[in-house]
Amino acid sequence: MIRIRRAVPSDLETVLQMRYETMRTVCGFTQEHEFSEVFYTESERYFRQGDQVTVLAWDGETAIGCASICYISVMPTFSHPSGKRAHIMNVYVRDSHRRQGIARSMLEQLIMDARQRCATQITLDATPVGRPLYESLGFEVSEEGMVINLT
Repeated sequence: MIRIRRAVPSDLETVLQMRYETMRTVCGFTQEHEFSEVFYTESERYFRQGDQVTVLAWDGETAIGCASICYISVMPTFSHPSGKRAHIMNVYVRDSHRRQGIARSMLEQLIMDARQRCATQITLDATPVGRPLYESLGFEVSEEGMVINLT
């Protein structure tokens, strides 16, 4: 049974391991690829202290997917009165569990979180494989990736 839930502080090691797996897969690195110490320490610091939400997908006791949304605040504008914006990162599901709606469920949770926080816009960078999913959720291609306006 697949379950998706928001990561809590005790999930930090799992969150980081899923992120490294995501980066290796997306960037085409081998399993032996070593990230720099700065990458490790700054990733840990961000997940502990950054304005973000990460969701994990679990098959029993095994993490099989992750997705994160990072929040930034900018000066409010008429079209973005809260000044709160968001960026989705690290959407990943292991090959063995793809095409089961897991990524969609994780993204729906993150979009709902953004709405609850009054974010007015979410951006993301899409791989060609992920683009149809993002479009089905309302994201549109922009100059810098994909975007959905929540206003």
